[in-house]
Amino acid sequence: MHGLFLIHEILLVMMKRIITFGAFSICLFLGCQRSKKMLSKYQTIAISEATLDSLLSQYNDVIIEKAVSYLAIPPMPLTQFKAERSAGTIHDFYSEGDYWCPDPKNSNGPYIRKDGMTNPANFLDHRKAVRNLNEWVTTLVAAYEISKDQRFANHAIKHLSIFFLVENARINPKLLFAQAIKGRHTGRGIGIIDTIHLIEMTKAILKLLDMDKLSTENMSGFAKWFEDYTTWLTTHEYGLKEKQHGNNHSTWWAAEVAAFANLTGRTDHMEVARSQFKKLLSAQMEPSGGFTDELSRTKPYIYMLFHLEGYAILCDLASTKEENLWTYQGENGSIKKARDYMMPFIKGKSTWTYPPDVQNYNEVPI
Repeated sequence: MHGLFLIHEILLVMMKRIITFGAFSICLFLGCQRSKKMLSKYQTIAISEATLDSLLSQYNDVIIEKAVSYLAIPPMPLTQFKAERSAGTIHDFYSEGDYWCPDPKNSNGPYIRKDGMTNPANFLDHRKAVRNLNEWVTTLVAAYEISKDQRFANHAIKHLSIFFLVENARINPKLLFAQAIKGRHTGRGIGIIDTIHLIEMTKAILKLLDMDKLSTENMSGFAKWFEDYTTWLTTHEYGLKEKQHGNNHSTWWAAEVAAFANLTGRTDHMEVARSQFKKLLSAQMEPSGGFTDELSRTKPYIYMLFHLEGYAILCDLASTKEENLWTYQGENGSIKKARDYMMPFIKGKSTWTYPPDVQNYNEVPI
């Protein structure tokens, strides 16, 4: 699932009937007063002002506590984690296909696919580096907004600058070597989904800018990196393949493009994401509200939730006053139908009508 630093707490609230479409924004800045309005916007059953204030106060304390512990953690760019099997440089993100494993009939041959069965021997350090950056930075930025303690903002900027800007440490703005498969591919477009955690990075950067914490030089550098990456996503063969992939990958591709366009101000990129939403909703959602491709997987429950989250983020980012994607009607209805489809199974998983996921079924909802 998407790496939100308070996802456990937010989903606990969701189980109490607060439906947090756009949850990534709420999680990211749960401590600010604006979060109260956001929570109210997405809830389906009213809760009292006092209850909401109490929840926000509890989350404020959690955020500050986490942020204090993160002050002791130094920046950890990709260059600190050498990927021996990568065909790229130390600045290139590298990962390996989740569901590709050694062939028991040919141990030295190309890997074979086992859908839903994660290979425990995969190289994970670069994925962890991106997820950690996401958690550390979003927590530190949220903590600064709550407390105005300058240490939190300074440390968040230090992490971001080294990861994206410093020449001898920065990550390259392209994913040529993600989700490689031994004996088959040195990288694939499907690996673009590994950078969905950068969505929160754009929110954190914009929040720092809004609070006058970023220099013009730093902001220009971040905008340039994300514009370069989005251009690669929308023009390179790998990016175009991911756009057309068909299942949750295509939706998350659009969510990334929308998030990065929100940072760079590229309205043309945002329109690409908006158009992708309209196309995908009709192509992917059944009359029941289920997503056809996800329900046919060996992890249908997890992938339905994961896909719905991607749509929620895309709606939150790409909607305008003139064009509200939350209410946009595809061939089989709006995205609300998919939410309504899953809600009974979130509240009571025992009613789930598909086979249980082959991995991690008992660990969700989180």
